[in-house]
Amino acid sequence: MPPKRPPSVAIATAATKRRRGNAIKPIVSMAANSFASLEDEGEDSSPLRKEFLQLLSAPQHKGRGVANSALKSHFGENYAHLVPIINELTRASRLTMSKGSGENEVYFSLLSVVEASKMQGLDAHSKLVYQVVESAGNRGIWTVDIRVQTNIPQATLTKIFKQLETRKLIKPIKAVTAKTKKLYMLYDLVPAKEITGGPWYTEGEFDHEFIAELRNFIIMCVRRMNHGKGVTIQQISDKMVQANVSRVQLSLEEVRQLVQTLLHDYVIEERGVTDEGHALFVPARKISTMCEFGWWDVLCNDFHFRGIRFEDDVVLNAMSRTIIRDEVQRR
Repeated sequence: MPPKRPPSVAIATAATKRRRGNAIKPIVSMAANSFASLEDEGEDSSPLRKEFLQLLSAPQHKGRGVANSALKSHFGENYAHLVPIINELTRASRLTMSKGSGENEVYFSLLSVVEASKMQGLDAHSKLVYQVVESAGNRGIWTVDIRVQTNIPQATLTKIFKQLETRKLIKPIKAVTAKTKKLYMLYDLVPAKEITGGPWYTEGEFDHEFIAELRNFIIMCVRRMNHGKGVTIQQISDKMVQANVSRVQLSLEEVRQLVQTLLHDYVIEERGVTDEGHALFVPARKISTMCEFGWWDVLCNDFHFRGIRFEDDVVLNAMSRTIIRDEVQRR
């Protein structure tokens, strides 16, 4: 008589039979295969369970989870004793396992008690969709890719999406690069900046007004701080936080991007550095073509020997004018 399969394997096998094609195998079956040879070795221990939960609860593992290879490396010989813990958490819907597209690595993710309660009653197809969305992390996954990876008909997928959205397990997101398409990610994840466009976009639209307000504030900082003798990007960033001018927290790199736009428009300019080597920014010098002589001076015989001083103190001497004239004639 063949040995009785563990409950997790039985569930996985039944789910596999209900699907055809190249759909992703249920992750529960992959976990069972990974630990099948270790099932009879050792018993669960409270400290080991606590350590396992703490590892999966770490902020850096939220979303994608912990790789199976990382578990082997972390727990060493105790890796074998994780089997009953894995099975217990899986039965309680506290643990999900995912496998990215084109990857052989299995990732384990821990669900909170609230999240686990939301997973109760979901069928195999719904759990599979959740696992595929989870494996995409904060970049999300297109609905077309979900259909390809799960091989679930579109009509069924639509119902599953609605069910998971209602339970606040996943959420639809629109990327700024493809506004007509829809992608999904886990409900409590913050979308990557590549998807939302970062702070410069509001509801998928480039926010010109918001950027203009920030640029004007930076101009004010450059003109008024340190008596106009120059400010660093860090000083500008600190002042923006202090004044609470941005509805979202801007990183130093994002403040630098705003400063670069002002440099490009020649509203401000870089002049000198601090003792620490940080660039100083000051108001751009006025550029003007107005000079100190009148048009009638050109009629004078010695005009080509004169130096021309512009109102922004730029001097064009006679030699420079001769070089410019010769260059123009050559062209």
